[in-house]
Amino acid sequence: MVGGIAQDDARENRLIDLFNLHQAADRVRHGTDAILKLDNVEYEFELKSATTNKGGISTVRDLGPGHIAKWRGKHWIMAFFEGSKLLYCRYGSPDAMRPWITEKWDYIKADFEMAKYVPAHITLDTMFEIVGKKEVYTKADARKIHKNQMSAAQYETAQDTVEGYSPARMLDIFKDRARYVIERGSTLNNPHIPSKYFESWPEIRTNHAAKLRELVSTWRDAKP
Repeated sequence: MVGGIAQDDARENRLIDLFNLHQAADRVRHGTDAILKLDNVEYEFELKSATTNKGGISTVRDLGPGHIAKWRGKHWIMAFFEGSKLLYCRYGSPDAMRPWITEKWDYIKADFEMAKYVPAHITLDTMFEIVGKKEVYTKADARKIHKNQMSAAQYETAQDTVEGYSPARMLDIFKDRARYVIERGSTLNNPHIPSKYFESWPEIRTNHAAKLRELVSTWRDAKP
């Protein structure tokens, strides 16, 4: 996996140089891949790459609402390689990617709505049936339920009695765990973008930086 990450980083850096893009100084790994500044306006880009013998473009592990929100306004560059050789790229505007993003959100939306509303209906009796009834629950009891989803400091802060957690506080932790489990099971593991979504996008083989700016300008000027 480390080798794959290194290869992805190398390809990403190559595309940034080729298209004369830049990255935010405080960028994190799962943040915006690159930025194009055009006429004093910044356009955020998602950069993806694949070898030509694959049937689509891979995306991310555990795709959820955060990725949907992040991608809705992004521009896209799809780069196609043969080994280390870049063959060509395709450019997609936010409008071009909207159908795929909408499709994925429609697929997972109900599950995440379930995660929002179902935990509120969990009662003390339900929790007692699953974890047992106590007057005070220990940190070990809480960690057995919520595992590593809270840090040691968070478990400490969550205590509402000297000895640990009251049933009411334990119920809050129990509900948080239920919400996490539903959301975790609702994400999509690396959904691919089929070629039908991008095979008609403009192709870029030469003059990459200039051509990209021309395409973004055309998209921008066509907006109402």
